[in-house]
Amino acid sequence: MAWRIDENVIRGEIDNREKGVIRGRVWLDGVAEPVALELKGNACPDLAGCVLKFDNPGATVRLPKDAHFHPLQRGTAGDMTASRKVRVFDLPFEEAYAMIKRGGKPPEHMANSLYLEWFSEFNGRVVIESADYRVEISAPAWRLTPEEDAQRARDAAAGFSGFMRKLNDALESQKHQPPEDREWDEFDYEQLMKESDARADKYLELLEKHGEGAEAERLIEKEMGWDDAQEPEQDETAAEDDRLDVDEINRITAEAAEQPLEPEPHTEGVDWIRTNDGDIRHPLQHRCFESAMKLWHACDDLGLSKAEDDDLGQLVSEFQITSAKLAGALNGLAYGREGREAAFVVACLKRALDHLHKSQAGLEKVAPRNLLPPDLVAESRKDLFEIRQEILRLMDAFRGRK
Repeated sequence: MAWRIDENVIRGEIDNREKGVIRGRVWLDGVAEPVALELKGNACPDLAGCVLKFDNPGATVRLPKDAHFHPLQRGTAGDMTASRKVRVFDLPFEEAYAMIKRGGKPPEHMANSLYLEWFSEFNGRVVIESADYRVEISAPAWRLTPEEDAQRARDAAAGFSGFMRKLNDALESQKHQPPEDREWDEFDYEQLMKESDARADKYLELLEKHGEGAEAERLIEKEMGWDDAQEPEQDETAAEDDRLDVDEINRITAEAAEQPLEPEPHTEGVDWIRTNDGDIRHPLQHRCFESAMKLWHACDDLGLSKAEDDDLGQLVSEFQITSAKLAGALNGLAYGREGREAAFVVACLKRALDHLHKSQAGLEKVAPRNLLPPDLVAESRKDLFEIRQEILRLMDAFRGRK
């Protein structure tokens, strides 16, 4: 995945006054010295030949201590512009998100965004993107000719293609097709999940790069291998089939909304409980969720932010992720175990366990520093241990062991 460091940026400067060379410095939260840029290539026409200075007026996030972001970013320039068109909410993000959850559409407008992309020898693709930064651009020392701009675009595209080749290699390395004459085991499902992760990484990079619109969809489908190069007549037939599929999906969705699934009564208390909000959850997932939220609120009450301390961030974030992974593994059991492959559940539980272990490691880094009260440390340690024991018990149960 690309490095996206816009939230870590305090300020920066980019200098493209020498044709074919981009130098710069970027000050990051949590890094004592500015990161230096030495890149081959040119910026887009609006920044080519100019000195760009920018600063982040908002709150910043510390770069983790173990981030391994190289202090000297050597490589090639990608697209570097201060006028990338993006959609920006007219409301604070929290309000806009709440409106979307209620089914509303928040007001928005088109705005210019700073977009700085480069391909580092050490860190790969790096992106700084924000419509909120304050920017200052000098008069150009020179301007790109149409031919030079076309070459710049080709060079930037070549850099992105090289980055995508690495993602494709990662995807190919995770592909796994077990023999058709045997049932999948937990290791098959683990490999499938790794392949799914690699495919999702590739898709998200393409979506971030190309954005929205018909042309963007075409490019993304091509890169993902979703375009089957159909004949025009086939395209029309496929489009009609898609419309029929969408209509059928809408009908099924409407029926499901009118007649929601009901959990199996005889497994209540074992495979599911109903929360005070009326949600259906597995008992273990509910405990993990409540424990993680209690810890988060306790840290908030103490004035501690997980963004300001790497170890605390690991403890809280990985605890919350464990809850999410348990939801994927267990919450569907409420509607019957026959629809869930036991090996799949075990593979999902393994993923949850991995995040829980990271949370435990974070706790043991936090504990000796007296960052949290002793009783909160003891309670969190107990919760994590008991959740771990129950995960292991469930894994054994789904493997057919006692």
